[in-house]
Amino acid sequence: MEFNENRAKRPFVVFIWLWKAIKNAYRIHRTRRILQRMSDEQLKDVGLTRHDI
Repeated sequence: MEFNENRAKRPFVVFIWLWKAIKNAYRIHRTRRILQRMSDEQLKDVGLTRHDI
């Protein structure tokens, strides 16, 4: 039996999925924080309103 036959196919896939989920959640949090600090005029320039945030 070869080594590759006995090895797990993707042992760290859960950790990769978890890391991507954490990165995405942090990106969303950071974006919301930036948008909340913007004035109404700045939001209008971007095409958003306070109710969109």
